[in-house]
Amino acid sequence: MIMIQANIDDMNPELYSYVMDRLFDSGASDVYLTPVIMKKGRPGIVVNVLVKKSLQQTMEEIIFKETTTFGLRYQSVICHRLKRTFEKVETPWGIVSVKISHFKDLPAHKAPEYEDCVRLASEHQIPAKDVFQYVQNKITQDE
Repeated sequence: MIMIQANIDDMNPELYSYVMDRLFDSGASDVYLTPVIMKKGRPGIVVNVLVKKSLQQTMEEIIFKETTTFGLRYQSVICHRLKRTFEKVETPWGIVSVKISHFKDLPAHKAPEYEDCVRLASEHQIPAKDVFQYVQNKITQDE
């Protein structure tokens, strides 16, 4: 895999979410933003994109078209990812998937899927935090 980085210091911050969505939708494994202080004391953002080498050109095209960066940096990276499984949790509002990571075949962490929780919260006009908390409590009780 490679890490692609772009320094940006003159772009409307409202556009970052759109750029991140485009990168994820096009196959990026991870995208994150890091605040930095650029030359002449200007605040800036480093866009970090972790992606398979085969998708490098796709990511370049999105970054150059959608941001104001003048250049990119590349680093080869090795990723160690934990095995993941999913289980379903029944809530009063519907079913939520829970992602479970495994280290040495033992569960290491369980987390409700964001999309499921916010979808149910929106459908039932309740706070998303209530759905998250309900699922977390249910996960904890089952351990």
